[in-house]
Amino acid sequence: MYIQFSRLIAISLVALSTLSACATSPTGRPQVLLFSAGDMSQLGAQSFAELKKQEKINLDENINQYVQCVAQAITSRLTPDPKFSKWEVVVFDSKQVNAFALPGGKIGVYQGLLDVASNQDQLATVIGHEIGHVIAQHGNERMSRSQLADAGLQLSNSVLSGNEYQGIAMAGLGLGVQYGILMPYGRTDESEADIIGLRLMAEAGFDPKQSVELWKNMAKASGGNQPPELLSTHPSHSTRIDELQKEIAKLPTTSVRRVNCKM
Repeated sequence: MYIQFSRLIAISLVALSTLSACATSPTGRPQVLLFSAGDMSQLGAQSFAELKKQEKINLDENINQYVQCVAQAITSRLTPDPKFSKWEVVVFDSKQVNAFALPGGKIGVYQGLLDVASNQDQLATVIGHEIGHVIAQHGNERMSRSQLADAGLQLSNSVLSGNEYQGIAMAGLGLGVQYGILMPYGRTDESEADIIGLRLMAEAGFDPKQSVELWKNMAKASGGNQPPELLSTHPSHSTRIDELQKEIAKLPTTSVRRVNCKM
């Protein structure tokens, strides 16, 4: 009986995987994107507007100029693409060690990040990473995967309808989708954004080696409170550092202009 249900689960997942990818990420990875760029930009703008209502905005001129300087140095590498020619950058007055970028050209930096990203290059690492998510359309991809996962669950529910083991099989399938598909893809997104962000910050004139120092600082700041990598949407700090070091070794050695952003 277990084998029968395993086969039904496998059929459901294979049905999802047979959908052809309609896009390719900047690193050459095939993607399934179900939403238009316009829809994603609108969603990003709406979400950003709501956040600005909910969160206190930092108005310190020096802090804002510093963050704007770093962000603009990176976003300048995205032109002349009109989709990425204009970005709104807001610093939120919060102790959170966090930042984000949204479709539609929106960047949010929490003040707490500046305590961990101790220089312009480390801040550029984070901002470049977050912009990498937008460039690679990871938000669209995550929403699309969620839609497909829901479709798979509904398909299995229909196939198993009326069977006494339906509840057990559905619970197993839900767990399999969560930890077998959605989370690993999340780690892939994070690693891909690291690569894109590293390239961007290096091209903009920041020191890519500081990306490693940034994640060492992040590891210290977390105090070891990080879930096992298998159950996390983010790579472990050590995995991240190893992957960044490998990518840094691949970067061109030609000299670039140095950015000088000061707070």
